[in-house]
Amino acid sequence: MSDTEYTPPAVWTWEQKSGGQFANINRPIAGPTHDKPLPAGKHPFQLHSLATPNGVKVTVMFEELLEAGHTGAEYDAYLINIGEGDQFGSGFVEVNPNSKIPALLDTSGDEPVRLFESASILFHLAEKFDAFLPKDGAARAEVMNWVFWQMGSAPYVGGGFGHFFAYAPEKFEYPINRFTMETKRQLDVLNRELATKTYIAGDDYTIADIAIWPWYGALVLGRLYDGSAQFLDVESYEHVMRWAKMIDERPAVKRGRMVNRAWGDPSEQLHERHAAEDFETRTQDKLAPAEDA
Repeated sequence: MSDTEYTPPAVWTWEQKSGGQFANINRPIAGPTHDKPLPAGKHPFQLHSLATPNGVKVTVMFEELLEAGHTGAEYDAYLINIGEGDQFGSGFVEVNPNSKIPALLDTSGDEPVRLFESASILFHLAEKFDAFLPKDGAARAEVMNWVFWQMGSAPYVGGGFGHFFAYAPEKFEYPINRFTMETKRQLDVLNRELATKTYIAGDDYTIADIAIWPWYGALVLGRLYDGSAQFLDVESYEHVMRWAKMIDERPAVKRGRMVNRAWGDPSEQLHERHAAEDFETRTQDKLAPAEDA
């Protein structure tokens, strides 16, 4: 037996040992850890999130709706710092018992509707505003095929490849190889489809693109894990690259990427979003001098 070989016990028990970058927030139980009500703004939609790929899906969707003239889609976006355990606050857990971002409250109707899981939020907003989702038939089915493909596939990218390539406390060849193989297979799936399509579900931009781009677009554009673009040889997926760059230029996508972002260039960080003008007046590069004074 090698020094690194592991023999599982008959019954697993939790010991909070070294678990990489997110060890302090990982636990095998659900429920709140502390009492913390959520803030509430004036708009019909109250979003509590972080600009990870799953969070970016929803902020891009809101910004696309507003860009398309759906004024009823105004929203307040509040930052959930998962590194500090905000997702385990009592108010957040009431909206999302799974303690994952994003979480949304729709207060536009007679009674509030809680929404969690990014695909559920996209679908809810698409139906509510009759936007970015065909009404019926094969076109609608194709969009939903790709939305659910993303939901089922991305955990291999984030929880698998990303974890072992970027976040695990040690580098192990087997899991990196295993999840790299699957990530490249998924990129090949997209590349083959996009060889004959403008967007992933056809000629029109839909919630399928909004769901997939923050993961796979960000991956091939080199924004997810340091060094991963070269490691995965993303330039070889020419049709995915074309699609990723095209969507990256959309004004609503540029804005959506900024909302609830808490890292990187301060001029691209909008921790909270309450009005369209916040993109010009409340990014961190503008707030930081005043906060330091």
